[in-house]
Amino acid sequence: MENKKFNVSSNPHIRDKASTTSIMLAVVIALMPATIFGIVNFGLHAALVIIVAVASAVLAEFVMCKILKKPVTIKDCSAVVTGLLLALNLPPMFPLWMTALGSVFAIVVVKMLFGGLGQNFMNPALGARCFLLISFAKYMTNFDCNAYTGATPLALLKSGESVNVFNMVVGRTAGTIGETSMIAIVLGACFLLALGIIDLRIPGTYIVTFVIFVLIFSGRGFDLNYISAQLAGGGLMLGAFFMATDYVTRPITKRGQYVFGALLGVLTGIFRIFGASAEGVSYAIIIGNLLVPLIEKITLPKAFGRGGENK
Repeated sequence: MENKKFNVSSNPHIRDKASTTSIMLAVVIALMPATIFGIVNFGLHAALVIIVAVASAVLAEFVMCKILKKPVTIKDCSAVVTGLLLALNLPPMFPLWMTALGSVFAIVVVKMLFGGLGQNFMNPALGARCFLLISFAKYMTNFDCNAYTGATPLALLKSGESVNVFNMVVGRTAGTIGETSMIAIVLGACFLLALGIIDLRIPGTYIVTFVIFVLIFSGRGFDLNYISAQLAGGGLMLGAFFMATDYVTRPITKRGQYVFGALLGVLTGIFRIFGASAEGVSYAIIIGNLLVPLIEKITLPKAFGRGGENK
């Protein structure tokens, strides 16, 4: 038999043409409708929050790469995405120094200390948002600005009051910089779907599971206005399409992605309906991220061929 030599290399053995930079740039472009609307809706300070968050994230990654003596990775734009997502999850009048602190926490603690892009165990932007919620709850729950005052629509729903769903869909309501306009978020999501960067497995399962949970446990029955308000408010769409689909912190198996989406829907429903807070998306995704190794373990396809399955 002819002796054949094979080239041996580490995985991955099949590579996609898309690079990390091109994917991150596409996400930035997809977030532009929500970003621009947030600036127009909330004013100059919202723009400053976005600028500070992005600049701080990029600078923090640059400094950490130098300290850890690693190649500088800011050109892949992942730090830009982290800073932008964090900013879109902050109140429009959030203090700028707290914004910078949140970006530094996202990059240094959640991302770089665990090895950088591809090694972080949770979404850096959401990890930073939860850190800020714990550290500065007063400021993170204050959505008063020049355009709007008072409670957010989900807080009003929680107290039993009615809300204007049309205003929530359009974005004429109080909330974080990037969560208010459902139209702007969905436009960006459609862009990513069209490019094939994300698919509907996670966000679709997430949304459907959440709606089913609300129908069963909210006590409102098939109240279309209530269900629509729950979907349009609280950053559920932003979380479902832009953070739950994060390549690093989502399951890699297809079955695992369905399980992950269903888990997020159930957790968000529990937090919103039975919890003290009207929100829940951030904590649901963070908990889901922590359970990804277990989800992948139970949904990993069995190896093909003899000896593929241990008996």
